[in-house]
Amino acid sequence: MAKDPVKIPRPRKNRKPPVRGGGNGGPGGDGMGPNGGGDTNWKGLLIFAASMLLIVFAYYLSNQQGMTMEDKTTTELRTLLKEGKVVADSVNFERDPSTNLTYLIGKYNKPVAADGKSTVGGFRVPVDLEFDRYLKYDLAAAGFPNVNVKFMSNYWQPLLSFAPVLLFLVILYFFFRQQLRMAGKSAFTFGKSKARMLNRDRNKVTFKDVAGIDEAKEELQEIVDFLKDPRKFQRLGGRIPKGVLMIGPPGTGKTLLAKAIAGEADVPFFSISGSDFVEMFVGVGASRVRDMFEQGKKNAPCLIFIDEIDAVGRSRGTGMGGGHDEREQTLNALLVEMDGIETSEGVIIIAATNRKDVLDPALLRPGRFDREVRVNLPDVRGREQILQVHTRNIKLDPEVNLGLIARGTPGYSGAELANVVNEAALLAAKYNKESVGQKELEEARDKVRWGRERRSMAMTEGEKKSTAYHEAGHALLNVVLEHTDPLHKVSIIPRGPALGVTMYLPEKDKWSAWKRELIDLLCVIMGGRVAEEIFLGDVSNGAAGDIQQATYYARKMVCEWGMSDKLGMVQYSEDSTMSFLGRDLGSSRSYSEKTAQEIDKEVLDIVNAAYARAKELILAHRDKMEIITLALLEYETLDGQHIVDIIKHGKMLTPPPKSLTPPTNPNPSEPLPANPAPEKKDDGGGLLPGLQGAPAGA
Repeated sequence: MAKDPVKIPRPRKNRKPPVRGGGNGGPGGDGMGPNGGGDTNWKGLLIFAASMLLIVFAYYLSNQQGMTMEDKTTTELRTLLKEGKVVADSVNFERDPSTNLTYLIGKYNKPVAADGKSTVGGFRVPVDLEFDRYLKYDLAAAGFPNVNVKFMSNYWQPLLSFAPVLLFLVILYFFFRQQLRMAGKSAFTFGKSKARMLNRDRNKVTFKDVAGIDEAKEELQEIVDFLKDPRKFQRLGGRIPKGVLMIGPPGTGKTLLAKAIAGEADVPFFSISGSDFVEMFVGVGASRVRDMFEQGKKNAPCLIFIDEIDAVGRSRGTGMGGGHDEREQTLNALLVEMDGIETSEGVIIIAATNRKDVLDPALLRPGRFDREVRVNLPDVRGREQILQVHTRNIKLDPEVNLGLIARGTPGYSGAELANVVNEAALLAAKYNKESVGQKELEEARDKVRWGRERRSMAMTEGEKKSTAYHEAGHALLNVVLEHTDPLHKVSIIPRGPALGVTMYLPEKDKWSAWKRELIDLLCVIMGGRVAEEIFLGDVSNGAAGDIQQATYYARKMVCEWGMSDKLGMVQYSEDSTMSFLGRDLGSSRSYSEKTAQEIDKEVLDIVNAAYARAKELILAHRDKMEIITLALLEYETLDGQHIVDIIKHGKMLTPPPKSLTPPTNPNPSEPLPANPAPEKKDDGGGLLPGLQGAPAGA
């Protein structure tokens, strides 16, 4: 009996679901609105100001009443009265109701100090009006006939003693109130989801703004079409995928695709990061997962985008912690909500990560993430489309050829291409140009991949000479050998962390590496160290990057790519079954110690063979090496065609001008030949490391 298709309610046009108080952009959230944390709390400020004024006023009255009073006897008082030192209209009787004592208080003129200044002090005399009946006559004779009795007020004394505590409590209230607002509204809402709803009015990104990843865009377009017209897909019994996992290297456009889905879909779209689930309090992550799906159920059908899901979806049982880990409890809650006893119909999860290898297998199975969308690095046509998107608002020179830039940027991600366009615009604006030209785009391309030229760096003539020989060795072998990528540029101007660079760019995108190409590449890598040894009689630490790169490729050839005749087509990798200790601590070798020694010996033999071959070729072209080195010392930067002319004709046919152009305006490279679209091979979602146009030597 055929199963009925899942029925999902069709979304209504211009539907505006309610916004919960937990979001950053809702009325009740902590971002904006009258109840949120964005407005000033005038009521709290008024309470704080009133408290401070009250404390200051009490302190002032206390100072006026008792801080400046001096205790005097009746005899001393009569002396002050006879000498006329008592200040007029300052004498009063005050009676303390708590002790029923009467005091005569007033002010008197103190003796003149040594500096000639006269001061006024206060006095207080305890008196008994019934026994000291002559005191009134003395006061009347001194000019104080009418002295009334006042009752003292002690109400300010308790307030003054409590003032420091009150001030501390007020400051503590405001401090914790701010901390709770920053941590997520209040102490009772930690378990609320931080998922934010994307407003269609703000989000202007659509699928038209996504280029270079057509296959991924088509797969996600199906999700949007299903939400818009579910009957089209349900009539044959199909159901919508519960989850879509986007996998790809950084900068390839995974988050941009999510923004495009939010702009295209006519359903609520919630966005949250994987790290938003993790909190210092135990159980908060799982509570936020449950609350997020509750929001989704109330607004179904809807889309929930989880960016960097590897922050919460890592494999369970790893690390040094116990089983009751906060992250694992959060992952368990996510697994149950995605596909458990009570499934969330109409809630589609879209997640993005560049670390699929660390995700838990239970999270990747169909039923939770039914579809995996690979977002790989763009090919030459994709790069040209991406450049066209990013140059829409850039004023380009009519002579700019974006296809040439696309062919000269193999291995660049969409984010890097956007950075290239932005850097080119900044360079053109720096030199007050009216538009962005080809030279700025090429310099920006080199700057993004290899770093900016550092012409201000002080180098001695000896360092320049050694750098010139080093880079000449790389350049010569790159041109002489058959299975190498075309040479782009050689420079002894420091760029990035390197004192000199030899740049080469593949003619087309590379999705696989052949053994003959790797052997020639190792020979080119060894060229710099060999040139130092032959022409300078010594070696420097300038080949550290070359040695690291050569070791990487040689070990890959032996252990993973089966390119060793001695060890054969066997993968010698590390075993990570002891993952409870962590990926680094728990890895162990799956081969014996004897095999490990053979691997080390084979890696060393491959590197030594490349070194010997490089030495033989450089000795055979010693005269060409000298010419290239002298040209580098004279011009500092040479194009690939200049090196080819020297090797073929013994001189440069079109030498560059001796007056060097500014570092932002180098001579454009020779146009690369057009190439057909290469056949893609799945090698894990990206180009091979080091084959993206990296410098052959540094």
